[in-house]
Amino acid sequence: QLQASGGGLVQPGGSLRLSCAASGSLASINVMGWYRQGLGKQRELAAVAGSGGTTTYVDSVKGRFTVSRDNAKNTVYLQMNSLKPEDTAVYYCNAEIFDRSTMTWNPYWGQGTLVTVSN
Repeated sequence: QLQASGGGLVQPGGSLRLSCAASGSLASINVMGWYRQGLGKQRELAAVAGSGGTTTYVDSVKGRFTVSRDNAKNTVYLQMNSLKPEDTAVYYCNAEIFDRSTMTWNPYWGQGTLVTVSN
């Protein structure tokens, strides 16, 4: 239900934009955003956006990454600027989606997209 795109290889200081679209029978989406997992590291929250527009970032990306949503398209974006080698990771799209059949909010994950920052 979540399809991510936009990863790739970029030099330090460069920019990339990730996109993730939710599809299917969607009742409502609450928080939507991005987690990342570097090699040998635990998955961590990178940047997420609430349905009302509130945003949360991990300290290491503040001022460089911007998360945004297009609620009409059920899509979340991550604009990544001034990329550093330590940003290298697999980036996973995440969304909290309401399930009408169980009347519960459930987390969904995209397939992950690799971002490599290197010369």
